[in-house]
Amino acid sequence: MKPFAYPETQRGDVVEDHFGIPVADPYRWLETEAASDPTVADWVAAQNAVTDAYLATLPGRAMFRARLAALYAADLVLPPHKRGTLYFYTRMSGLQSQPRLLVREGVDGPERVLIDPNTWSADGATALAEWSPSADGAYVAYAVQDGGTDWRTINVLDVATGEVLEDKVERARFTAIEWAKDGAGFFYARFADAEEGASAQAGVTGHAIYFHALGTGQSEDRLLYATPDQPHMLQGVSVTDDGRYAVVTSTADVATNSLSIVDLTQADWHPRAIIEDLDDQWGVIGAVGTTFYLMTSRDAERLKVVTLDIADPEADFVDLIPEQAEVMNNAWMVGDLLLTSSLDDVMTRISRYALDGTPEGAVTLPGIGSAGGLRGSSGDNEAFLVFTSYNVPSSVYRYDVAGNTLSVWAEPDVATDLDNIVVDRQFFTSKDGTEVPMFIVRRADVTGPAPTMLYAYGGYGISMVPAFSPSAIAWVEQGGAYVVANIRGGGEYGRAWHMAGRGLQKQNTFDDLIAAGEYLLEMGITSPDGLAIQGESNGGLLVGAVVNQRPDLFAAAFPGVGVMDMLRYNKFTGGQLWVGEFGDPAVEENFRNVLAYSPYHNVRPGTDYPAILVTTADSDDRVVPGHSFKYVAALQAADLGPMPRLVRIATRAGHGAGKPIDKVIAETADMWAFAAQWTGLDVGVRE
Repeated sequence: MKPFAYPETQRGDVVEDHFGIPVADPYRWLETEAASDPTVADWVAAQNAVTDAYLATLPGRAMFRARLAALYAADLVLPPHKRGTLYFYTRMSGLQSQPRLLVREGVDGPERVLIDPNTWSADGATALAEWSPSADGAYVAYAVQDGGTDWRTINVLDVATGEVLEDKVERARFTAIEWAKDGAGFFYARFADAEEGASAQAGVTGHAIYFHALGTGQSEDRLLYATPDQPHMLQGVSVTDDGRYAVVTSTADVATNSLSIVDLTQADWHPRAIIEDLDDQWGVIGAVGTTFYLMTSRDAERLKVVTLDIADPEADFVDLIPEQAEVMNNAWMVGDLLLTSSLDDVMTRISRYALDGTPEGAVTLPGIGSAGGLRGSSGDNEAFLVFTSYNVPSSVYRYDVAGNTLSVWAEPDVATDLDNIVVDRQFFTSKDGTEVPMFIVRRADVTGPAPTMLYAYGGYGISMVPAFSPSAIAWVEQGGAYVVANIRGGGEYGRAWHMAGRGLQKQNTFDDLIAAGEYLLEMGITSPDGLAIQGESNGGLLVGAVVNQRPDLFAAAFPGVGVMDMLRYNKFTGGQLWVGEFGDPAVEENFRNVLAYSPYHNVRPGTDYPAILVTTADSDDRVVPGHSFKYVAALQAADLGPMPRLVRIATRAGHGAGKPIDKVIAETADMWAFAAQWTGLDVGVRE
């Protein structure tokens, strides 16, 4: 029985042979961009009409919108970049669509608005993306993101006058902005010019680092680094604090990288390869003269710090801070010290070291949670960082390096009683016996089974650390539980944890999430028929896969902007960069592995499925919306029981970054109202 008159979806007859296995792809036509195909555009409009009509009937929708608006109204400030006596930072105030870029003279001086992207478009969907002030604070180079796309246009602002210069850089993507020390220009990354008539969803190649000199046209930009023999490599760039060296990292799959250094004092800018293979992770922390400090996973699954004197052609790496029991996830050079950040069962610890590696104690953090986003530089006694947890709103702290003290620099006032929110960390056992942590967030008075939202990601070595989320609080306020599972595929316990959920081991990720759900039921944390799961991007794939494997376990599911067709994911935009994570489907062993869990290919007709609300966006050019379109079409065509299977397709929105706050609130309210309906959460107005 199908509960809805779903829009009619034409079924094609595409069948392809893969290693002797015929695989049908009846909805391939939905891969075409709606902007260029009226048939797909009509399908999108029809799907949204059905979804909107259903969501309008849900009793919790208005309440969740109101509570989310109140929670998101708190100011969100990020740590400042210090340039001389100037401090540059962003502030999201109230319910503005986008954060503004501000500057103040002196650490506690009055702030002045430099850039307000809220004036750039009527719908608030044009955002300030990457930005960077020059070393003297005279200029800010800033990237503009329109409608959620990953593409960027970089402009330059004169800080003193507020004038936008004529300089303009196009086709920047996956880029940093790094100024030359003398302020003459900046380094950035862009792709080769697109072929005429190419689709916006086409693959991207030729990523390269360029230098743009102020006052010149982009056609005159100077190439710093490229890998034309490896066109799918992604390039990153940074400049050492002394301005002498540019550091370039190159990666084919985001997890490992090569490393090159360019001496910018030399006229020819000849890159010197430091690491040529792609076997390990490498990152430059800083440099003192010709001695470089690097963080690496080579011979250290949980990472370590090494040094290298590049003036000595025969020099080898020297261990400085050895691998620890905890996982090192970041390191910085500030003042005359090294600071390292590590995860102890997913909670942050920051340690201090002299430049010769001598331990100098720890930084006392405000509590148990996550600290990061540190901004500081060698030779400066002042740095800034963010501290947050599930029940602690993101606050910026000023760090006195010599005194080893933290003081609040910016702290939001959130419209809820956070003293009534408790966080509990527990461990559950996965299918193969692996112990996996999870964080459970509830109201203090909720001690019995409660409708539960279970969130996970499980990919790319990305750790799900404790962080404040207004969206999560809106669910918890109503008496629900919000749970984050730190499943394999992430980086919570180092490289081994990542590799255990990658490639041919991907099933471990799904087993972990299934085990998390079973544990929540067994321990009476979630109520019977009250478990919902949510994930986005790689997490959307995760949700789609586990729903196919254990549809009986869940009451509702929210796969967002997910990678749902695992046989064709590498054919769109940057999908080739994900081959290291999932495996190349053109290789038989990998093909058989991804086919076994691909959400689009494993929908099980004749089985009762949970209620499903898929979320995607028409401008997502990272995980193209065709993934979600095809998956939803397959769900709606199958006999999966009486629950709804709907898709919510946002307009002028992309993969997530730059989404205006009103769209965030509207989408989350729809998901939470849908979840409340199918998990039995009793919604009301609670503050």
